[in-house]
Amino acid sequence: MQQILELYKKKLPHVEKVNMSFAFEAKKVKIRALPKDILVVDMHMGEQVSNGGIFIASDDGKAHGVKPRWAKVYKVGSEIDFVKEGQWILIEHGRWTRKIKINDGDGDKEFQKVETKSVIAVADEKPNDFYIGQEFESLSSNIRPEDFINQ
Repeated sequence: MQQILELYKKKLPHVEKVNMSFAFEAKKVKIRALPKDILVVDMHMGEQVSNGGIFIASDDGKAHGVKPRWAKVYKVGSEIDFVKEGQWILIEHGRWTRKIKINDGDGDKEFQKVETKSVIAVADEKPNDFYIGQEFESLSSNIRPEDFINQ
């Protein structure tokens, strides 16, 4: 932080005081969803550990990482009637915004807005969403329908 302030002083000598709090601290604000929106927290993109202690590496940015993800509902707009705050929703891949860090008075949280029509499922408790399986290339010769059928 001190190095950044020194750099600003060199580049902008006429500026006596630089407020850098916006870049490093979440602001305390009250959050509410717009009428047709759902705001979520706790959408995991990185590494995970199974109940048995097995480390599952991040699949974000990989072909097999293109999948629906679970997130906890934080706030629901007044026109949304199929989900409540505190429930978990499964969202089609990519139908969410980037995360924004905000302090809601109970600590820092990373919020995302999800596309309402892309909610696939609703659960009262956090589901186990580990997807472990074979990755398929996009060549049609590599994909066999029988590989997708439980035997």
